[in-house]
Amino acid sequence: MTGSVVGSIDVAQLVLYAFWIFFAGLIWYLRGEDRREGYPLEDDVTGAYDKRPWLFVPDRKTFVLPFGQGTRQVPDLKRDTRPLNAERLSRAPGYPYVPTGNPMLAGVGPGSWAERENIADLTAHGDLRIVPLSQAEGFAIAEGELDPRGLPVFGCDLKSGGIVRDVWVDRSEQLLRYYEVELAAGGRTVLLPNNFVVIKRGRGDKPCLYVHAITAAQFADVPALAAADTVTRLEEDKIAAYYGSGLLYALSDRQEPLL
Repeated sequence: MTGSVVGSIDVAQLVLYAFWIFFAGLIWYLRGEDRREGYPLEDDVTGAYDKRPWLFVPDRKTFVLPFGQGTRQVPDLKRDTRPLNAERLSRAPGYPYVPTGNPMLAGVGPGSWAERENIADLTAHGDLRIVPLSQAEGFAIAEGELDPRGLPVFGCDLKSGGIVRDVWVDRSEQLLRYYEVELAAGGRTVLLPNNFVVIKRGRGDKPCLYVHAITAAQFADVPALAAADTVTRLEEDKIAAYYGSGLLYALSDRQEPLL
């Protein structure tokens, strides 16, 4: 007996205990930060939820938005009150929802979108980030590259949906984001994301834009813009969701099994 209280503890043990404490604190912090949005959770069957903060839900933090757009506090613990355009196949836990009405506009499943701010995205200098090429000073189609303006746009049914009237560029990333398509019927214009386009050679070896996601007639239901020369963050999400949902819902046979 030496009377020493810590005689059996060495430096390696102290470092190990310190690491355990640090790692437990790190897990607690990360699990709290990933609950700043999307909580509290709802019950899978009843939709009921607990309004009181619970384990790992952090205190509110205030974020200052750029360019005088105000502040945002999260978590706000507010429930999503948007109408749900879908119904469950069964009330049992784990059963999926199926969209009601037009599945490409229902806002659920492959056609769902994030409820982003209905304001335009800005560059680091506070200018509009995505604008028509006709209004983007200093931007042009690269020499030797195909100019898509005036080319026809075909849907997955190989019918013409319209003509490209302009292209929209991302001034931050310096690339083409959207094609502005004037519809064959009605004369209005809609945006077509570049990610859904394949440039092909059409009749007489003339180039055309092919869109596998939707049919020619379905261009008419692409979500419209509130302003002719500006696209907001919310509008971008809705437009991308519409084309994305077409990969499953544009044609009835796309929902059938492959085998």
